Amino acid sequence: MKKSYIWPFANRISHILMMLFFAITYILGDFKNLLSYHVAFGLALGVLFVFRTGWGFVGPRYSRFKDFNFNLQDLKKYMLNVFSKTKEYAGHNPASSYAIIAMIIVAFLSIITGLLAYGIEENHGILSFLHSTYFKNMEIFKDTHEFFSNLFLAIVGIHMVGALMDKFIKKSDAVDSMINGYKKLKKNLHVETNIFQNLYTLIWVAASLFSLYYLIFTKDTIFIANANVKQNYALVHKDFANECGSCHITYPPFLLPKKSWTLMMSNLENHFGDDASIDKATNHSILAFLKQNSAENSTHQAALGILNSLKDDNGTIAITKTSFWKKRHKKISKDVFESAKVKSRANCKACHTDIQNGLIENDLINMPKGV
Repeated sequence: MKKSYIWPFANRISHILMMLFFAITYILGDFKNLLSYHVAFGLALGVLFVFRTGWGFVGPRYSRFKDFNFNLQDLKKYMLNVFSKTKEYAGHNPASSYAIIAMIIVAFLSIITGLLAYGIEENHGILSFLHSTYFKNMEIFKDTHEFFSNLFLAIVGIHMVGALMDKFIKKSDAVDSMINGYKKLKKNLHVETNIFQNLYTLIWVAASLFSLYYLIFTKDTIFIANANVKQNYALVHKDFANECGSCHITYPPFLLPKKSWTLMMSNLENHFGDDASIDKATNHSILAFLKQNSAENSTHQAALGILNSLKDDNGTIAITKTSFWKKRHKKISKDVFESAKVKSRANCKACHTDIQNGLIENDLINMPKGV
């Protein structure tokens, strides 16, 4: 057996970066307050796949798509002899050939649907212009993105299982070759990269790392920028800011539907145990503002969630009593709400730092320290 150099640096470094970026992206997807980092790593992963796709056309032998083994008979033999040694493959075996193509396709579908979900559900990023048109269907886009992300994870998992079986059952050095670049083959084969390919590799690695750095540390980039407008309620409606804001935070009007605001403003004498009565003219002015900017007239994710949760309800005026609010906060211990820094479920500002400006952003959630 002869030691042959099959996988150049480009294949090996991209392989490692892809695994690392995907793992981090997938884990970050479970943390709402880290959503912008999830997007940053996901897009950086996309940059890696763009260059990997190009490498399939301009790379050296065994890295090009035309050198992949897509022969169905070879794939059948390979799969049927999974527990025994099979034909020697200098490059990709039939299973890994199909797996790589599947990963490239599904990765792009996952990233595209991710950008759609980010723009439509969160009103962030390059596709935020679609938010106002499709916000009612935000769950469809979110579910589609999760489907492709989980499908990608499944393909990666199967690929890894196959690689481990190659190593420990078939005693192949395919896994080791993706680290050191060498395979032991019957023939003495040696892959060399030219100046163009070396330059392509340098740009490839630099672009992926720079894009990650840029997306993380430049929050107003077009790919992550927030299209939700910060409100100054003192300028928008002075009476609302003064009267409501004198006792508690100015809750954004989109957090309740028209019927709830109407019911609340009709009984200010008993406003959650306090007398918050105001003169009739001011009451009518504030109510008109609240109804004009209520959940029915908002495209905000929270507005749609609360509106749906109160669809058949005619008496709820407390945001914290809605099923939407309870579902979103169910993982938070009651001890947090009863702590000295929070004190009440109604103290939204304790965690949502910009709520008084009409912003309830996932990456603006800031849980009080020591709670």
